[in-house]
Amino acid sequence: MHFDYVIVGGGSAGCVLAGRLSADPATRVCLIEAGPDDDHVLCRVPFGAALFLPGKWRNWAFHTEPQAGLDGRRGYQPRGRMLGGSSSMNAMIYIRGHPTDYDDWAAQGATGWSFADVLPYFKRAESNERLGGTLHGGDGPLNVADLVSPNPINDTFLEACDQLQLPRNRDFNGPAQDGVGLYQVTQKQGERWSAATTFLLRNRWRLTTRSWKAYWQRRRSPGAVWR
Repeated sequence: MHFDYVIVGGGSAGCVLAGRLSADPATRVCLIEAGPDDDHVLCRVPFGAALFLPGKWRNWAFHTEPQAGLDGRRGYQPRGRMLGGSSSMNAMIYIRGHPTDYDDWAAQGATGWSFADVLPYFKRAESNERLGGTLHGGDGPLNVADLVSPNPINDTFLEACDQLQLPRNRDFNGPAQDGVGLYQVTQKQGERWSAATTFLLRNRWRLTTRSWKAYWQRRRSPGAVWR
């Protein structure tokens, strides 16, 4: 079996690569992932995040090294073990970070990482159901939407913030990030819109997916075996 590209790891980045490469009908791509497919209903229902995060089902459930700032404790790092990686189990909040974060990286030598440099790629990926203008995309593969059925207690909280004269913010990826409001999420019609759904759905018939297991040498993995 011949492939032009073999991508090891079907997490968020692997799905982007596989989706972009397989857009060319003449290119054969094999995407191998240690975990299962993302076809379980809990991968689609947003509430599934509450079930994925605490346990080890489809979750690598990593822990950090002991942290001096935490009095030697280890931090818990849930990471998705399935197609789509952590995008198939996270809280789906769409937040890009403050523009000065990127500009600081560029100022420190990360050429091509200023906010002006990366914004076109954010817009190219984004399909925002409500927002547009110079900071948002409308025809990309990643669907971004308002919450379909937010908890009513959110309105009570926001009304309390109004009484404290805290500013409302209806776009946390807009010109300013301070204020209170509801986040937009990577969902479509109330369903999770993971990296696997976003970047593999259109060209899935051109892809070959396989399960795999890494082999290790002195805490390093020089390769993978598919099964």
